[in-house]
Amino acid sequence: MARAHMHERLQEAERDRRAARLVSARRMQRKAERASRRARRALAMAVMQ
Repeated sequence: MARAHMHERLQEAERDRRAARLVSARRMQRKAERASRRARRALAMAVMQ
């Protein structure tokens, strides 16, 4: 009984970790896209002058 419960807990922890990794990956991707847009805009401004 205890072993089955522990196994359940481990699976739950693994799911949580996976979800957290996904959220963090998405956040990093958004950050990268924002930085890339800013860099493109800066480049366009530099080219126009």
